[in-house]
Amino acid sequence: MAPNGRGTLPDAHFRKHWKRYVRTWFDQPASKKRRRRTRLQKAAAIAPRPAAGLLRPVVRCPTFRYNTKVRAGKGFSLAELKEAGISRKFAQTIGIAVDHRRRNKSQESLQLNAQRLKEYRSKLIIFPRKLSKPHKGDSDAETLKLATQLRGPVLPIKQPKAVLKRRAITDDEKKYSVFQALRVARANQRLAGVRAKKAAGQDGGGGGKGDAKEAEAKE
Repeated sequence: MAPNGRGTLPDAHFRKHWKRYVRTWFDQPASKKRRRRTRLQKAAAIAPRPAAGLLRPVVRCPTFRYNTKVRAGKGFSLAELKEAGISRKFAQTIGIAVDHRRRNKSQESLQLNAQRLKEYRSKLIIFPRKLSKPHKGDSDAETLKLATQLRGPVLPIKQPKAVLKRRAITDDEKKYSVFQALRVARANQRLAGVRAKKAAGQDGGGGGKGDAKEAEAKE
């Protein structure tokens, strides 16, 4: 370090003990092996059930920015289970996540998840509690031999893709102004109350303070 103008040596502090503030990541390869070993142990513990866990519904992401995308939700609503013909208690025994707080706000989501449940039910192999005493709805012995553990997500969720075909722009579309239409719609919403009050006054539905003063003067 160069000296300053007065010729004195600078008082540099280089002994910062930098080793205290450095975070190393030397255990990354070992952590990777440990995570893989944990996944294999979990899959072996829950076999022959799917290694990914429970079946999740398809839900829309919140806010206007991400609403065009879909993701896995917490659990199926009670209305979706009823539409698919599956009871709440039985769903929890065959690997279906249930969320009693969730509500369907559209018929499209209700039908989509109900169809998802029906598809899962058609591919499901149910093992009886006792092989010697199978109950109604359990899979037969030949189907049980074909059962293998599913590795990966259960019924993977795919993002919808809107396919638009090219076409010529019509004359009406060229004349139509979206900006003007939005301005008119906002103005109609803002002035709805004022126009309704003005229309009620013209119909003679109610009198104001001026009418009351005129009545008192006549008396």
